[in-house]
Amino acid sequence: MSRSDAQARAELVARAAYGKLIAMLASRVGDIIAAEDALADAFVAALKTWPERGIPDKPEAWLLAVAKNRRIDQARRDARLVITDEANEMADAHAIDAGATGPEDTLLDERLKLMFVCAHPAIDEAIRTPLMLQTVLGLDADQIARAFLINPAAMAQRLVRAKKKIKSAGIPFVVPEPEAYPERMGAVLEAVYGAYSVDWLEGDGDLSHEAFFLSTILAELAPENPETLGLTALVGFIEARRDARIADGVLVPVPEQDVDLWDSDLIERSVAELTQASRKRAAPGRFQLEAAIQSVHAARSVTGKTDWRALSQLYQGLMQAYPSIGGAVSRAAVVAEDAGPSEGLRMLGVIDFDGLTTYQPYHAVRAHCLSELGRTAEAAEAYGTALDLCRHGPSQKWLAGKIAELQKKMS
Repeated sequence: MSRSDAQARAELVARAAYGKLIAMLASRVGDIIAAEDALADAFVAALKTWPERGIPDKPEAWLLAVAKNRRIDQARRDARLVITDEANEMADAHAIDAGATGPEDTLLDERLKLMFVCAHPAIDEAIRTPLMLQTVLGLDADQIARAFLINPAAMAQRLVRAKKKIKSAGIPFVVPEPEAYPERMGAVLEAVYGAYSVDWLEGDGDLSHEAFFLSTILAELAPENPETLGLTALVGFIEARRDARIADGVLVPVPEQDVDLWDSDLIERSVAELTQASRKRAAPGRFQLEAAIQSVHAARSVTGKTDWRALSQLYQGLMQAYPSIGGAVSRAAVVAEDAGPSEGLRMLGVIDFDGLTTYQPYHAVRAHCLSELGRTAEAAEAYGTALDLCRHGPSQKWLAGKIAELQKKMS
């Protein structure tokens, strides 16, 4: 096997299992940084060993074993930790023997522990969600920084400080009792949806599938929390469109998608979850409102049309309660369909959020409005800016197609 093949396989395993392996390692010693260092050493060892000896039958188990040994060796060298917990040793051994990373319920428990650790009240509220995105769900600092419109170096520093805080404060790696859910669940839900969104916009689908799974587990864990139901409904509505989202490698916008390709069973389940959430008699939270927005799009599979007025009203409510740059741009987009491109353009012009000029959807929506108004050259320029900022291949192809259409009009 070539070094490049070994590296490609190691990277594949890393994307698929990084969060699971970190969760298992960190929960043993209460130290995320030590777990990350040990796993990094294991990946280095894989790149040295796999090209010569071949990829092991159970690569994740191999990485876990090597990382565990690296952690023990380091602990013995610096005398900061003595591994004497026989139960932990047996658990690690069982995970390796079971193949990959152990029984799914054990893995899930470890990931939930780490998520709730990252959401502990001792951790700065602003960094809880980014911390989970990195440690549990495997996003790197650059991806997280883009999602939060923060300088990557600053984000990396904040993440390191938070990990050190977890160790110094001795935060226990346990799933808390249900009474502690309310103060921690919000950040956990934000992380799961953040991971889903980042992968949906930039990734290959593995992480979004994992996030969808975690959303359903959280809804089972806290069924009385309407926002856990709202999140799994929201993700379900979006996931139902997966097969219609890309055609011949090109993004297909939601209003143009073939509804026959949508997963009707998943839509029906999401409608039921959103309905259940609405019966909790609490003011709708962010995820319930966003799920309601997606339910309007889903209704096109039945009515044959999109209710832009309903979407406009829902986005207005979302922005009043939970203002965000994404919500503001999306509201302008639906207003452009409901009240016309001039009104959509006006709304784009009054958005006041940091990072707007580097926010790709803003330029794409602006380009659409300009195109509808016949301002072709300006629209082509705006689409060009959106294309320069875009990192998703199918979206890049769609934007390039829009530019080509406008250039043809101008020629």
